[in-house]
Amino acid sequence: MSTSTTASVSTHILDTSIGRPAGEVAVQLSARGGRDADWQALGGSVTDADGRCKDLPALPEGTTHVRLDFAVQAYFERCEKKQADAQQDAPANRDSDAFFPEVAITFAVKPGEHYHVPLLLNPFGYSVYRGS
Repeated sequence: MSTSTTASVSTHILDTSIGRPAGEVAVQLSARGGRDADWQALGGSVTDADGRCKDLPALPEGTTHVRLDFAVQAYFERCEKKQADAQQDAPANRDSDAFFPEVAITFAVKPGEHYHVPLLLNPFGYSVYRGS
């Protein structure tokens, strides 16, 4: 059992429509200390080529809830452009207007625990879970 007084968070994104990590997605981290407390923006990161954020800010002591905000619209726009460029003048197979242009995940945390929260993403849906 850990004796740390804070929780820690990590995340990664897999684009399930292509079976690959989603790189260059902006992720913002916010926290609050209590169900009725105001959210405190802590900063953010951008996913690397492996779809991982390796430098999310640390959570302050007393954090009870965390929110990860993923800006996925720009990612899908880049994917569409890459696909169109690869196919030259052929139309892209997917629409850059993702049904969910942003994904916000809120979850409860306990001191001393690590929370890895993967985002499985496609243009028309997503799922998340507590990973390891």
